[in-house]
Amino acid sequence: MCARFVFTNEQAAFLGFNAEMLWDFAGSYNVAPTDYSLIVRMAEGKRRMWPMRWGLIPSWAKDEGIGIKCINARSETVSEKPSFRGALKYRRCLVPADGFFEWQGEKGYKQPYFIHRVDGVAMAMAGLWEEWESPSGTVETFTIITTDANREMSDLHDRMPVILERSDWERWLDPGLTDGEALRGSWFRRRMELW
Repeated sequence: MCARFVFTNEQAAFLGFNAEMLWDFAGSYNVAPTDYSLIVRMAEGKRRMWPMRWGLIPSWAKDEGIGIKCINARSETVSEKPSFRGALKYRRCLVPADGFFEWQGEKGYKQPYFIHRVDGVAMAMAGLWEEWESPSGTVETFTIITTDANREMSDLHDRMPVILERSDWERWLDPGLTDGEALRGSWFRRRMELW
């Protein structure tokens, strides 16, 4: 599971964007569910950074309350769940992060651990996005896809975000790839070296 992550504007170069392309977005060292963060999605044939709220609200939802339950999507069932299967086919994104947090310990005394790549480079987590029409206008939201924890993570949690290698970005974002089962392929089984 991923319930908090860090996003700083220093990731622009890593993602292939310059500072002018980052909107007016300060970033956060503690992005929480329902907070806004920048994601990367395809628009007009190009990768674009876009501000969205964390917690996917399916287009068919009656109210936005479902979003808090949809901050993560399990890779094993993402192509089957009504909340995610349409987005998996047509609305995939990268969720850039410097790293993410997991906690360990007793309730009320939990210790946070900052999980990041060994090489210190930012990461791109696999995500999905959606548009939901609220009474006051369109709300754009995203979720982070998770998988079984790798060896390093397993002492802290049994889940972790799917982290995509740079070589996988183009294919993950390719709007022509719509086979849900194919999209669940090797990306979701790979375990990037962390810490």
